[in-house]
Amino acid sequence: MATQAEAADVTEILRKIRKIELRTRGLVNESFGGEYQSCFKGEGIDFEDFREYQPGDEVRAIDWNVTARMGIPFVKKFTEEREMTVFLAIDVSASGNYGSFGPSKRELMAEVAALLAFSALQNKDKVGLILFSDEVELYVPPKKGTSHALRLIREVLFCRPRRHGTHLEPPVHILQNSVRKRSLVFVISDFLFEEDIFANLKTVSRQHDMVAIQVSDPAEFELPVAGHVRLEDPETGQQVEVNTSNPGIRKAYAAETARWREEVDGHFKKLAIDKIDLRTDEEYLPALHAFFKRRGTAKRG
Repeated sequence: MATQAEAADVTEILRKIRKIELRTRGLVNESFGGEYQSCFKGEGIDFEDFREYQPGDEVRAIDWNVTARMGIPFVKKFTEEREMTVFLAIDVSASGNYGSFGPSKRELMAEVAALLAFSALQNKDKVGLILFSDEVELYVPPKKGTSHALRLIREVLFCRPRRHGTHLEPPVHILQNSVRKRSLVFVISDFLFEEDIFANLKTVSRQHDMVAIQVSDPAEFELPVAGHVRLEDPETGQQVEVNTSNPGIRKAYAAETARWREEVDGHFKKLAIDKIDLRTDEEYLPALHAFFKRRGTAKRG
């Protein structure tokens, strides 16, 4: 039987789910659904058949093997694929529970995931979910429907990970080996990894269309002036005592953080993976709108 505290937790999570649903549904209906559709509608194409070459066809479309067998030029015929499969791969490691201002990183991830799920739903796309720490905590196969979208939000908020660490290899394994159809994959994480995450992303980014969404908290960028404090890594439990009143330590911390973020950005750019930066102390809509605008312009170009 659930305790009073557990019942209160469930009530609070259900309240959050309802709040997220109402907010994100409204955003999708107002503008986001159209932006999503302009970026991702008809991204894929399916091979349908071969036909004889006709004047005006792209020379690149000629299938030389069939042409050699038939003795006359043949081209591949494709049809635009209207339905996409979208995956939300969300980091539920312990570092996501942190929040120094407003929502925690996990709560922001859940709201952004809901916005993307309802946008995909309006676009008649299927949506799947992968929750991961240093293992796959939950895999939900792609489906359509409002109840499915609400389930995804619930899973993100309700998830009680078995593990605290983070590793990208388990979700990447699913995307590489179990998801045969080219899909749109949003990886939502703070990207606080000890591993070389980009080695894992390199191969899967060729197989699927990937978008990285990095969620950060402002307290992660610089240390406050608070005297001697004990800091703990939520994923490893390792602790260290730091004198935050020392300006040299604060300066070194800020410089190392800036260097790390620049390195992460550089790796994503090298892999040609689009990246969106979100912060828990800022409204996330402007950053998402800017991304959809850039993506839509690039697609039309």
